[in-house]
Amino acid sequence: MKKKLFCYGALTFALLMSASFLSVSAAQNLPTLGDTSREELSPLMERKLGEQIMNSVRRDPDFMDDGPISEYLNRLGNKMLEARPDARGETTYDFEFFAVRDPVLNAFAFPGGFIGFHSGLILAAQSESELASVMGHEIGHVAQRHIARMLTSQKFDSFIPLAALALAVLAARTSPDAAMAVAMGGQGLAIQRQLNFSREAEREADRVGFQILNDSGFDTAGMVSFFGRLQASMRNYTDNAPAYLRSHPLTSERIADIQARMLDQRYRQRADSLEFYLTKARIRVLQDSTIQGLMDAKVFFETQIRSEKEEDKIAGTYGLAFVAFKQLDFANARVLLEQAKTRLEKSQANKNILNTSSMFASLAIDIQLGSKQFELAAASAEKAMQQLPLSRGLVYQYVEALLSAKKYEVAGAYLRDQLVMYRQDARLQNLLAKVYAAQGKQALQHIALAEAYAIQGSWPAAIQQLDIARNEKDAQYYEQSVIDAREREWKELHKEELAEERKRK
Repeated sequence: MKKKLFCYGALTFALLMSASFLSVSAAQNLPTLGDTSREELSPLMERKLGEQIMNSVRRDPDFMDDGPISEYLNRLGNKMLEARPDARGETTYDFEFFAVRDPVLNAFAFPGGFIGFHSGLILAAQSESELASVMGHEIGHVAQRHIARMLTSQKFDSFIPLAALALAVLAARTSPDAAMAVAMGGQGLAIQRQLNFSREAEREADRVGFQILNDSGFDTAGMVSFFGRLQASMRNYTDNAPAYLRSHPLTSERIADIQARMLDQRYRQRADSLEFYLTKARIRVLQDSTIQGLMDAKVFFETQIRSEKEEDKIAGTYGLAFVAFKQLDFANARVLLEQAKTRLEKSQANKNILNTSSMFASLAIDIQLGSKQFELAAASAEKAMQQLPLSRGLVYQYVEALLSAKKYEVAGAYLRDQLVMYRQDARLQNLLAKVYAAQGKQALQHIALAEAYAIQGSWPAAIQQLDIARNEKDAQYYEQSVIDAREREWKELHKEELAEERKRK
């Protein structure tokens, strides 16, 4: 099977933005920028673009919608941002860090503070400082507004070459031959200009990322060690891709630049958190949950628990519990999770993780749900939320447990309270729609679905759900009033968006 190339860095996030989640025609409709990028692509517009992209990302089957993984990545990222709050920009972006299922080493940033990691990259990171170095690098792209600057550079070129190269990079995920065919339609000079700009942006992101890495207390040597591994990886991929798809700058130059910066820094050794190892265990299982993939993961974890390192023993046992859960062997999963927890409680350095992470609680709840112990799962989730009130994953598990236990009134009341605090959470609206469906409240069900579509910016689908709700027999005066108000509001917003698109043509 031919190897894939999926670029890592400044070029990748711009290409993904312009081709994967915005259509080629949408990319052509982006505003043309003058000498100062902020004049026409404001930070607020960047954020809006990023949110539109993420709406599509979250619907992709390769998006890792896993509470513990998401919470770990966001805790790590926000720790780094606390050390350098100026990286959030003048509008103080709320960054979002997420993982996607892909074995190729890659990470990317979308405009407005959305940063993604391939599962393969997280597994390849041999230390938390290495993972943090990639995170700092991508934060650097956002902080330096490279999206706006790259679009500014397009003032001198047609959008067609950028779109052609974007499609080629995406096609390379499944077929290098298709990638070459698509990319050959682009114009070489414009592509070279784009690559030159990306090299400059990569070096700039390295410098910013290095400073963030250092200020947040991580080992800056992690950046050098990871880049070295990335350099070796790229040698394996480039044979099957056209030269201009090799957007990664000369890695040796970047490594030399970072090594020079390290000369002024005191040596700092930082211990990896147990949560880093547990995250890798979950990702290893979720990256390939086929029968063979689970068997391979089991072999890996059985080897890992023979390590002398306590973190490896705990993470390996936890990984075996997760494999057993995925294999629907809930009894064995429960035993293995208890074994991992017993090891953890004996470890003075790591036992506090039970109070700071949902890793153990979340898997315990999943095992209870799988075993059809729905009321126990709901009670476990409720207790865990008291300990970890900011865990969104536990919120969703709690509602799923209530739904499974047929406690619809409790679930509905809880969801409505949550939506007061988290108005833009489409998943909460979808769960509320499930509750209403179970209660036979059809008008409210379709109103909730409409709200979920509206949060995602899918105005036609949202308005269609309102039409369905209006015609349901149980749509009373209150529901009709809500439908009419939402319809007026959303039609106006949709009209404004269409007008903006026409202006850009």
